[in-house]
Amino acid sequence: MTAEFIRDYAWIAWLVIILIFVIIEVLTVDLTFLMLSIGSVGGLIASAVGTPWWVQILVAGALAVLLLFAVRPALLRALKRGGDPALSNLDALMGIGGTVITDFSGTAGSVKLANGETWTARLPEVAGALPLQAGDRVVVTAIEGATAVVVPAERTAL
Repeated sequence: MTAEFIRDYAWIAWLVIILIFVIIEVLTVDLTFLMLSIGSVGGLIASAVGTPWWVQILVAGALAVLLLFAVRPALLRALKRGGDPALSNLDALMGIGGTVITDFSGTAGSVKLANGETWTARLPEVAGALPLQAGDRVVVTAIEGATAVVVPAERTAL
């Protein structure tokens, strides 16, 4: 009686497993649980054909492993291919040019960056750093809290 019960109602267990995997996939968006849920669909189909429960588990497991190692990496590469190459946040500020707004010798000053933002700035702690004056060109080398660490830009002849 128990074997017949499992065989007759295994499809309910497969539907519950598929639903759980889909919910987890929606929360994680890693494509791992998507592959497991598709593998579980294989188990559901095996159940509908009337195979024993252990064959259903083997089919689901084999399909899930195949999808995890063969399909998932290709899908992840395809999804990352169209990513936005533009830098953002602090990465976008590294190496950006700017102009000194107020004279300073390294302790405090203001610079207007090429992106239009005005930042409090200081020179790196290097002995012999020359004071910067309004209008001098600088380049951001680091961000420390809300302060941009800047160095004088190399002057090039135009």
